[in-house]
Amino acid sequence: MTHITIVGSGPSAVHFALSVLKKGHQVVMVDVGESRPDPVSPEQSFNQLKMGLRDPAEYFLGRSFEAVTYPGTPGEYYGFPPNKRYVFLPPPNYHVEADGFSPLASFAQGGLAEAWTGGVYPFNEHEFRDFPIEYSQMQSCYSEVAKRIGISGLQDDLSAFMPMHDHILSPLNLDEHSEDLLRKYERKKSFFRGRLNCVMGRGRLAAISQPWLQRQACSYRGRCLWGCPQDSLYTPSLTLEECKRYESFRYAPGRYASHFRIDQHGRASHLLVDRLDCAGREEWALDKLVLGAGTLSTSRIVLESVRQRDGTILTLTGLMDNQQVLVPFVNLDFLGRAYSDVRYQYHQIAFGLINDDPCDYVHCLLTTLKSALVHPLIHRTPADMRFAIFLFRHLRAALGLVNVNLSDDRRSTNYVTLQNGDMKTDATLTIHYEPGGAHVNKVRQALRRVKSVLWQLNCVVPPGQVHVRPMGAGVHYAGTLPMCRERRPMAVSPNGQSYDFRNVYIVDGSTFPALPAKNITFTLMSNAVRIAQTNF
Repeated sequence: MTHITIVGSGPSAVHFALSVLKKGHQVVMVDVGESRPDPVSPEQSFNQLKMGLRDPAEYFLGRSFEAVTYPGTPGEYYGFPPNKRYVFLPPPNYHVEADGFSPLASFAQGGLAEAWTGGVYPFNEHEFRDFPIEYSQMQSCYSEVAKRIGISGLQDDLSAFMPMHDHILSPLNLDEHSEDLLRKYERKKSFFRGRLNCVMGRGRLAAISQPWLQRQACSYRGRCLWGCPQDSLYTPSLTLEECKRYESFRYAPGRYASHFRIDQHGRASHLLVDRLDCAGREEWALDKLVLGAGTLSTSRIVLESVRQRDGTILTLTGLMDNQQVLVPFVNLDFLGRAYSDVRYQYHQIAFGLINDDPCDYVHCLLTTLKSALVHPLIHRTPADMRFAIFLFRHLRAALGLVNVNLSDDRRSTNYVTLQNGDMKTDATLTIHYEPGGAHVNKVRQALRRVKSVLWQLNCVVPPGQVHVRPMGAGVHYAGTLPMCRERRPMAVSPNGQSYDFRNVYIVDGSTFPALPAKNITFTLMSNAVRIAQTNF
């Protein structure tokens, strides 16, 4: 039996933990572990909550209205609801500064995926081109994770770009708006594929359409953004709860992992952990150490460990994130239609833009407005509030949003490092990001093609509404400790073992040597399963 210490409880960490627990190993998981609040009135729909809560304004907007995004306010279209604040609460020890990058980190039970939109898109064989592993090595792991979390979808035109695997449930019921867009594509499929190099189909979602492993099927209450009250939409904290049922598992929340001590043999000998209840610092002896804290936190732990050993401050290059562009639109065929909130809230369909290089595929998530509080189109309407609300009520059923995702690659201009400081306290993590030289043209070309696709669906993009999100807002961070076949400093083997520290394994996105234009959470979980099955 191996004694394994895991840092973090995000998607990679919990699926690695569950895999090694099933093999009989002893696991302790160190985590800050902010926990989610209990769901409020779980039997009620979005609109029922607005009418039934004693103070719906506080629930939806916050006690100080901190969740309100006011018309004319620059920046992001959407804020996070008040009950998701716990996902982004940093511990007092964590300090970060960034240039050209807007970082998000989570110290919640389940990590950032506690606030995700549930898109599960496996990489295909082309997208593993720059990895030292092949799709065939991941296929069974995708199926294993699908069995654990429950995934809905079907085989259609998108399947060439997000391969099929086992344990895919029937898709969720489409809302009328999404159904209309998909029907238009089917009628003009040859034009879309031949002239626009575009394929469209059903999204692959970590939301269950039928009862699955003691979880209830989606009941279409329109509360996805505020957290599914019956866990139909998967989050990693569910797998954490499954791990807790093993006697060989110990969960240790309220602890912030600072760094690990490095002995003369290049091993991590002890993990230095700060108790957040002011009980001081602990030293935990290590057998095997697994870092699954997310790219930024894992990078910080490695950098701080080297700094504490001999004062050396390293720079980890190659930081990546998906550039995301939000494109609001109006479906002219749905003007004046009735609106229903009794639907799955997030994207149900997607389309892909095909390029000559398969790795330049552009992935677009298409969300029709259901129970979001206010659509971004209304935020930027040059009118007074009364007219804007009137417009919203009459356009609501016709509104939608395309989330355009672009790929990224490792470049030396993008890096994380530490600011030098007192050796008695953790140094500040510093992040620097510069877009590649062709980045602006890449965004422009993608937007031009997206607008052409929408036009063929009888949808228009109002002028001045497109929002290019800042780098870092995509939260698909990767690349700082890449996996590679050859031994080199600050990298890992194809099986996740550090080339620098013999008993350290890294299972999160920091090891990805390339970043396709997709949500990476599904591949993070599956890669962690692969590493657990290979090494332990």
